[in-house]
Amino acid sequence: MRIRHFAYISLMALALSGCNDALETAQVDLSKVKNKVEQPLPPHILTAMAAKGMDRNSPIMIRIFKEEGAMEIWKAKTDNRFDKVADYKICAWSGRLGPKVKTGDRQAPEGFYELTRANLNPNSKYYLAINTGFPNRYDAANGRSGSDLMIHGACSSSGCYSMTDQQVLEIYAFARDAFKGGQATVQLQAFPFRMTAENMVKHRLDSNYDFWKMLKVGYDNFEVTKRPPEVNVCEKKYVFNQQATDGGAFNAAGKCPAMSTPPALTAALASYGKTYDADYAKAMSKYDGMAWYDPTEAERKAVVAKLRKGRELAYAPTGTSLEAGRMVKVAELEDLMAKRTAQGLAAKSAPGATPATPAGPQAISAQPQETAVAAATPAVVPVPMQNPLAFTAPEPQETADAAAKKPFWKFWARN
Repeated sequence: MRIRHFAYISLMALALSGCNDALETAQVDLSKVKNKVEQPLPPHILTAMAAKGMDRNSPIMIRIFKEEGAMEIWKAKTDNRFDKVADYKICAWSGRLGPKVKTGDRQAPEGFYELTRANLNPNSKYYLAINTGFPNRYDAANGRSGSDLMIHGACSSSGCYSMTDQQVLEIYAFARDAFKGGQATVQLQAFPFRMTAENMVKHRLDSNYDFWKMLKVGYDNFEVTKRPPEVNVCEKKYVFNQQATDGGAFNAAGKCPAMSTPPALTAALASYGKTYDADYAKAMSKYDGMAWYDPTEAERKAVVAKLRKGRELAYAPTGTSLEAGRMVKVAELEDLMAKRTAQGLAAKSAPGATPATPAGPQAISAQPQETAVAAATPAVVPVPMQNPLAFTAPEPQETADAAAKKPFWKFWARN
């Protein structure tokens, strides 16, 4: 047992060391940056972009995975598909897995957000900042509240995704260059975790599971096409790559219009879904009677504090859910959640106590478990005529006439 404990501590220390190296390593001496708003991307990133066939000012997309504490920058190549060009360890995010619901819940947003040039804040007191755009149309239609939720520096979060100053300097530069290249909106995709079959099985008992299945449709569309999906909202739900027909229009709270889908995307999603179904069934067998315990923010911080003991760091990362969480038996998970609920009620009713910060809607779902196939199959979704995140002008090697004649679905079908 002692050997096993030592091995675990060594592994965790190594993981944290890697995180700290990422946090502390500076490609640029910030004290010598004269104009942070116009600071160019470092040479190693420009070299990587060139090797992948990316123009410096081509469109970007941002992906966030809370559980892994990861932020990724994806960028358009000359074939108009996106590839990952940079990734970062999120220094601090508050709350737990699950969407932001109301002001004061300390939750960081989950969903699909559109960032414009106006979302850039060069005068942030947290070095630099990019407003996530919360609440978006989906959030507003569902009565969710909150404001000024940012991607920013300073490694301090209260509902934001906080990076180090060095990291946000690069992220800001990616967005700035893309807007200069003509990109109208940068899509931010914020997920609770990578939406693999195994992760969906692990989190199948979470009360947010239905919301996450809806996000997964957008996740699947990007995995298939490698282009940011067209996002709309109707009937208070996200819809992805849907083309309204018969003169219909999307209304966030209204009935969805009639929609269509091209055969190429339907076939690609169906093929992707078959693989996912098989993986989901395997994961259900692997984790039979088990589920993931999602740690609180305090539990994440405690793991980091223990491993950092005696070490001086410039930043105080909050740690990842993977470090502090664990797989447990379903009965144990129910007991843990019951204790947490009781503690929250006790704290709220204590004399002179301030209202407890909501921990997010993280309860065991009372709904019956779905079959693997029903839970795994992604919806068949239509495709827009034009990707709004593409260049505003045709690519140099393609004339406007040629671009107009190219069938739109060929942009989306897998090679």
